Amino acid sequence: MDWAQILVIILSIFLAIFLLLAITLTVLLIKVTRQIKEVAGTAARTAQGLEKAIAGLTTITSPLILFQTAMKYIKKHKK
Repeated sequence: MDWAQILVIILSIFLAIFLLLAITLTVLLIKVTRQIKEVAGTAARTAQGLEKAIAGLTTITSPLILFQTAMKYIKKHKK
């Protein structure tokens, strides 16, 4: 065997190893990307739910705060 043939064999083995590693890493990257997308969707749904809940509390608490403030002034004026 010539030294060039040995070099070609060694380089093709390394190329095959790197190709397998690249395919494996690509598959893992796709899985991680899907998981990140799912987590981001869950976080967005949670944020929307909290936003709706806070908006609901705001509509309830605004009249309550006004009523409490009015009652404080009425009590001060009665004294």
